[in-house]
Amino acid sequence: MEKPQTTTEELNRSLGLWSALSIVIGTIIGSGIFFKQASVLDSAGSSSLALLAWVIGGVITLTSGLTVAEIGAQMPYTGGLYVYIENIYGRLLGFLSGWMQAIVYGPAIIAAVAGFMSILMTELFGLSAAWRVPLAVVTILAIGGMNLLDNRVGAGFAILTTVGKLIPIAAIIVFGLFFGHEDAIGQTVSQVQQSSGNFGVAVLATLFGYDGWILIANLGGEMKNPQKLLPKAIIIGITTVLVIYTLITFGVFRFLPADKIHQLGEGATGYLATAAFGKVGGRLLSIGIIISMMGTINGKIMTFPRIVYAMAKRRDLPFSRYLAYVTPKAKEPVVAIGFILALATVMMCFFDPDHLSDLCVFTVYCFYTLAFFGIFILRRRNKGKERPFSTPLYPWIPLISIAGGLFVLVSEVFNDPWGVVLFVGITILGLPVLWVVKEMDKRRQM
Repeated sequence: MEKPQTTTEELNRSLGLWSALSIVIGTIIGSGIFFKQASVLDSAGSSSLALLAWVIGGVITLTSGLTVAEIGAQMPYTGGLYVYIENIYGRLLGFLSGWMQAIVYGPAIIAAVAGFMSILMTELFGLSAAWRVPLAVVTILAIGGMNLLDNRVGAGFAILTTVGKLIPIAAIIVFGLFFGHEDAIGQTVSQVQQSSGNFGVAVLATLFGYDGWILIANLGGEMKNPQKLLPKAIIIGITTVLVIYTLITFGVFRFLPADKIHQLGEGATGYLATAAFGKVGGRLLSIGIIISMMGTINGKIMTFPRIVYAMAKRRDLPFSRYLAYVTPKAKEPVVAIGFILALATVMMCFFDPDHLSDLCVFTVYCFYTLAFFGIFILRRRNKGKERPFSTPLYPWIPLISIAGGLFVLVSEVFNDPWGVVLFVGITILGLPVLWVVKEMDKRRQM
């Protein structure tokens, strides 16, 4: 396949398997599994259905990853989903997918994870809720500053935080499974209000916990052997997370009754940590969870600016000349990183992290679903050509991923129609922006 114009060879190809795998796992395991237990339970109505929601969310994510792995292996370039959509559907939809990730999804998901992390930080240090936004802003700026250095620095931090996050995960799983005595599996939540959601919304909430798996594709142009490495990193990473999430959820339900999880809300995991390991142990476990979230933020700050950079190289954005700048030595898109961090900061000031998490999942799944359909288009277009990776059990795996994508979209439309209108409206706003940018380019060339 001809290399698209959306990429460049300016970035370093220095990422190996362990770096890629750490980025996949690190960007997925963040705040979702620790902060979404109560909201998933509330929407599902019972602990058995909540556990099932986490499993279904993992299956949807795994089938999505298997589908995109085939597409990504054929287009191993910087830009990820932006490149895939453009090559399959054309220039306009490709631009919208990039605009959506650069303006809506990327900043929103960074803001959501940082927002959840700041809740735990204020509880850890005994600070008031007024400190949440300042703490979140300082954290993303510090991690963003680290990513202004060589990409191997960010990749090294991803490996360290991925290893570090395994400690609180292992502690919760082991304590819940072997020392839990509530056995909440099968319990219903007796105090949940009628408006809290349904099973579809519960699955949607789990998908925020699983989200991030596709972001490694944004670094395709910086991998040593992306045709082989990209599918391997996606599949091993998602499968590992699916097992971990199921065990964590089961461990939480073994330790806490359903009504107690509902009552504690976002603080359920912190309560479990303190109850299980005492005040000091609980604090150490909370620090481990915070490190886990920092690793997730790092992975997203590593990947999303690459989309801005790829779009700026095409002169698709205002101030593209500056957004496409990379440092001479480290080859880092420093202005694009600053742009993403600025938008994330604004969103943290005006949106609740729980609300942001649901809406950003809906927005990105609009384009995920298009990509899932794209595998059929590519197979027909490239009939007879050898593929670096083929999705197993074709066409059933892609069909399951498409069904899962449509399920997400319909569930969120019914759950939060006005939020959907807002985020879809911001995405569509990209069309007049593109027209203005291209008109200005024409005038400069005259």
